[in-house]
Amino acid sequence: MMLVVKVGILGIVGVLLAVLFKANKPEYGMYIGFAVSVLIFCFCVGQAQVVIEQFATVRKYLGNGEGYLGILLKVIGITYICEFSSGICKDAGYGAIADQIEIMGKLSVIFAGLPILFAVIEQLQAFL
Repeated sequence: MMLVVKVGILGIVGVLLAVLFKANKPEYGMYIGFAVSVLIFCFCVGQAQVVIEQFATVRKYLGNGEGYLGILLKVIGITYICEFSSGICKDAGYGAIADQIEIMGKLSVIFAGLPILFAVIEQLQAFL
């Protein structure tokens, strides 16, 4: 919980500094926003490591379905990377590029999840 408060404060301070510098030097505001985004992303990666360690426990219960856990991690990674990249582009004023990154992320998630869909279809066909 304390980490969330720290990240929130870091974000607010970063935004206030960016707004302060943006009046005189707009490029400094963008640089500050980017630097704060990277710092917050580093905090998130640290937390993701803890989650990945917890997946080891889940892996024991999955047995033969261990491949699904890998797909889940891949999908989570895709969404975080695309969201982060899209946010940076939007802040820099490139909304069209941000939208394309989001579309690419959504398509990537669909393609990454296709093996699960095929497995469900196979199970349904075996049942019928």
